[in-house]
Amino acid sequence: MPSTPKKTCEQIITSGNHYLAALKGNHPNFFEAVQQQFQAEAGCHQVETGHGRVERRTVSRWQDLESVTAVADWPGLKTMIRVTSYRHLYKGHHLLIQKPQTRYFISSLDEPVERLAQRIRDYWHIENKVHYVRDVTQGEDASRIRVQPLPNLWAIARNLALNLYRDAGFENMAQAQRKCSFGLNQLKLLFRMK
Repeated sequence: MPSTPKKTCEQIITSGNHYLAALKGNHPNFFEAVQQQFQAEAGCHQVETGHGRVERRTVSRWQDLESVTAVADWPGLKTMIRVTSYRHLYKGHHLLIQKPQTRYFISSLDEPVERLAQRIRDYWHIENKVHYVRDVTQGEDASRIRVQPLPNLWAIARNLALNLYRDAGFENMAQAQRKCSFGLNQLKLLFRMK
């Protein structure tokens, strides 16, 4: 099992695949070099609205990486991505603008900036569809179960429940969970029992 992000990236490249990963402060020299030297070679803008907010993102791509690869030699590294986002929240008739957030990503992909931006957004859609539901609706983070193998078994049970809800046509997982807790008939329908 890989023990470092570099080893993980090396295994991904060796297996014939690509990676796109967030660059964080746990690699301080590399992170600082990227922050200081990032040169946008291509960029795109995205706007998303919903839930009383507007989020604007500027996504920039940098591929001439000679100056930073000396600091950290990542296997297969071809592209650096910078995402700067501005969130505008509406409280009643008042507009509140939060501070811009800047995140950096590393990737072995050689793609147009628009495609990279879409890949990053797709990740957050998965995060919202699975992890958010497991954390908030199913209360996974609040679970006090710590002794193995129970945490793994409960994770499997939660995933099974989500898959059964989606297979039954539910789009709102909280609503599905409430409806299934009302009685045995809904559970029988989920498991296709008579």
